[in-house]
Amino acid sequence: MTAGTHDEATTAEIYYDADADRTVLDDRTVAVLGYGSQGHAHARNLADSGVDVLVGLREDSDSRPAAREDGLEVATPTEAAERADVVSVLVPDTVQPAVHDSIESALSPGDTLQFAHGFNIHYGQIEPDPAVNVTMVAPKSPGHLVRRNYENDQGTPGLLAVYQDATGDAHHVALAYAEAIGCTRAGVVETTFREETETDLFGEQAVLCGGVTSLVKQGYETLVEAGYSREMAYFECLNELKLIVDLMYEGGLGEMWDSVSDTAEYGGLTRGDEVVDDHARQNMEQVLEAVQDGTFAREWIAENQAGRPSFTQLRQAETDHDIEAVGEYLRGLFAWGEE
Repeated sequence: MTAGTHDEATTAEIYYDADADRTVLDDRTVAVLGYGSQGHAHARNLADSGVDVLVGLREDSDSRPAAREDGLEVATPTEAAERADVVSVLVPDTVQPAVHDSIESALSPGDTLQFAHGFNIHYGQIEPDPAVNVTMVAPKSPGHLVRRNYENDQGTPGLLAVYQDATGDAHHVALAYAEAIGCTRAGVVETTFREETETDLFGEQAVLCGGVTSLVKQGYETLVEAGYSREMAYFECLNELKLIVDLMYEGGLGEMWDSVSDTAEYGGLTRGDEVVDDHARQNMEQVLEAVQDGTFAREWIAENQAGRPSFTQLRQAETDHDIEAVGEYLRGLFAWGEE
């Protein structure tokens, strides 16, 4: 195995092209259920890698013409599952249980049921047949980048997990799939369904989607309420965030600190923990606990079952925030808004 080299703090194995054996898929058919962001990328990359692939979509799905135009065979999800040896479920989390119910009888012992996120398995919304493999291959990127990187002979980092190994070769099958969609070109990190699900939900809520947007809005509101222009508040609290994140993405926190002014570095180092303080850390720990004990999952499942009343209201409030109006106005004035 040519897994990556790690320091003492790192325990996960990382796999590359040399670790995968694509011939594992030579006599197998892969069904990709869904043709959205991830589905179209997986299906097209698999096909270009020489894998026998078909797309499973409802008969009334608007994605059927696109899949056919891309040269892919299309069948209903049940028909696709009946014909396939590997079934990759790439429909939204909220509809996965219903889709699984519709294909469960079509799965044969020894088949592989695969996901790109562990939510429904980890929280028991899908209870797979013990006779099938259950795996995860999850590119850490939106689907259009997974496809673009593949076409450019580049890779997209990904995650790999085995929840249930009914055949003894589930890991090999998942790794071959990861290689065929281009993930092992960059590196695939081994994880578990529990770890992927809980860290993903926590990251979204506490930092990436919840924490950052709340910080941006509150910073914007602080400046505007203090009498500064909405335009300046937008630039300082939202627009320039991309520049900082790009630096961190390219070279970590060190690259960012090296690239900003000494004034910005000193201000950030001395004031950052005053804003995101121990109280914020305690709140993060509560968010994590709600993910770990299933509180958030039960809440989200119930919200969907009720028709999403709170979600709809929260989404509308976000749309109506003043920062969205000034942002749309500014992006229409400047050339960078056209990119």
